[in-house]
Amino acid sequence: MSLSFSHAHSEGSGTTEVVAVLIAITNNSARVLTVDGGKLLPNGPLMPLHRSLQAGVRQWVEEQTQQPLGYIEQLYTFVDTNRRNKDGHALVYVSYMGLVQEAVSQAGITTSSQSTSVAAVAQSPTTVEGQSSARWRDWYTYFPWENHLQDQTNSNQIIEKLKQWAQAADSSVERTKRLQRIYLCWGGDWEEDSDFRQVITSEEGRISSAKEMFSQWVAEHALLRYEMLYEAGLIPESPFYNAIKLPKNWQQVTGEPMYYDHRRVIATAISRLRAKIEYRPLIFGLMPEEFTLLQLQQSVEALSGVPLHKQNFRRLLESQDLLEPTGNSSQTGRGRPAKLYRFRFDVGLQSLLMDSKLPKSNNR
Repeated sequence: MSLSFSHAHSEGSGTTEVVAVLIAITNNSARVLTVDGGKLLPNGPLMPLHRSLQAGVRQWVEEQTQQPLGYIEQLYTFVDTNRRNKDGHALVYVSYMGLVQEAVSQAGITTSSQSTSVAAVAQSPTTVEGQSSARWRDWYTYFPWENHLQDQTNSNQIIEKLKQWAQAADSSVERTKRLQRIYLCWGGDWEEDSDFRQVITSEEGRISSAKEMFSQWVAEHALLRYEMLYEAGLIPESPFYNAIKLPKNWQQVTGEPMYYDHRRVIATAISRLRAKIEYRPLIFGLMPEEFTLLQLQQSVEALSGVPLHKQNFRRLLESQDLLEPTGNSSQTGRGRPAKLYRFRFDVGLQSLLMDSKLPKSNNR
């Protein structure tokens, strides 16, 4: 029997579950740790033996993936009305985001400074040793439209379908709101859209501000974009989804689905992390102890999904005095060896008390 995306597991007696988004950067790829063939995040019910929510999430992650958690923070709590326990009560989800620092050993094997279990990543690009169901997956496998480092065909196809959804609104007021949301979340050349342009130009004095507001792609709006696809019935997790009305290759456009609301949880983590790397140096929690400036830039780009201007990126790093040279270098090609840097320890301590901005991504 095939499992639906809203009822993947049998009903239990508990009312609270914890779920974790564990994030790592490997080979310039932003990845998440999944279970059940990539259809679920590490998760489990909160039980009386757990001293706290964090204790619960740590236990389930380690039990299901053999991956001890380092830094974690709570994302959000919500009620999943599509799932009920055996007594008929809706399930409460408490989600967490965790970061894993990875490095490459002298043998070229990927390891973790926090856990030797991540060494299995090098033995298999996706499977954690001893846990065949625990797999590291590139998060753009689930959100291909969020990757603007490559072709943006996926986004363009989605925007066209969203416009059709806007046109199907019950009233002109709702139609206008949907169009505004589409351009606020997805950006694009709205001036070529005659219907939307008419809406904007009818509001005197707002045309200049609208040009920037409705045309920019904002990386940290990942959750808003996912929720719009859900509302429009364009992803399998949505109760309004109808595959018959969509192109045969639609899953390639919208990525792999997951059970329950676990893809929504990942979208929340992406939005949170993309926003926080603009004012907190969390990116360094995902970097090896020593790294080149190019590795750092590529890691930020992997998380944000948009390219960064090399010279602007380095000038901003220099002005904020976040790094210090280690005196070592790395030879990766035929050119001159690249200098290796590390995160300044004193800056790390200060960042707990005050903002320390990293370059804000802008692909326009």
